[in-house]
Amino acid sequence: MLENLLEEVYRKFKLQFFKRIFGRFQTREASLTAVETFCVEAIHALGHPTINEFATFTQISAPNAAYKVTSLVKKGYIRKVQSQRDKREYYLEVTDRFTEYYSINTAYVRIVSQRLRDRFTAEELQHFEHILRVMSSELMPEVVLPGEQTPKAGADPREGSAASSLD
Repeated sequence: MLENLLEEVYRKFKLQFFKRIFGRFQTREASLTAVETFCVEAIHALGHPTINEFATFTQISAPNAAYKVTSLVKKGYIRKVQSQRDKREYYLEVTDRFTEYYSINTAYVRIVSQRLRDRFTAEELQHFEHILRVMSSELMPEVVLPGEQTPKAGADPREGSAASSLD
């Protein structure tokens, strides 16, 4: 039952996002391929990765990552920012064009969050927030967000393709 509910909520967030994105395609030409969309979203989620960090996370070759980055730069969704410490290194960051695109997703998260605040008591929300915090910090060790510490030694991360699979 728990797995079904988590999957249902995840699917609803994805479907709402897809519905809004496809609605935009009717008024203008789609400018990103599906793979490019996944790439720019991964770059955004990773913070300000280098091309090598992006390649390592997505488990693609550095030349393949560089090719994808070049395409996203040309289309205006990311930019390369030169490191102040090492002038040979560049960090990737999303542009306002991506932020506008991604706001479709964050807007729905805000709507659902407000509905949660309207529906549940402060105590229930604190409990829910605690559960989400534990999920993120302890129960999902395969994915470490920028700024997070790596999972504790006692954590039980599963080896294999769990971190790299796309649903």
